[in-house]
Amino acid sequence: MDKKILLVDDAAFMRMMIKDALTKNGYTNILEAADGEIACATYAAEKPDLVIMDITMPNKTGIEALRDIKAADPAAKIVMCSAMGQEAMVVDAIKLGALDFIVKPFKPDRILQTVQKVLG
Repeated sequence: MDKKILLVDDAAFMRMMIKDALTKNGYTNILEAADGEIACATYAAEKPDLVIMDITMPNKTGIEALRDIKAADPAAKIVMCSAMGQEAMVVDAIKLGALDFIVKPFKPDRILQTVQKVLG
């Protein structure tokens, strides 16, 4: 599969867990960013097919990065990740155009279902 996926999370182990689940299922074109600022720059340069982004990050939050990416590319496909208890932020993310959200801690099959649903 040549779909390009950008993983955005300030926790390297989270990116690794998601990347592991995706690569085991044939998604090998995976980019990574450690915060929202890097995510916006990477999105502009690489135009990934999907962004999986954490909400809470330093420098620029996932909500801010979502807003900026959608402003630059209204067709961007973005799925947010959040810990339990961030319902208000999840609602904001959906209003700003996020297609779905995944609650941490998540199971690899939940990531795959969402990726397959969004990428078709």
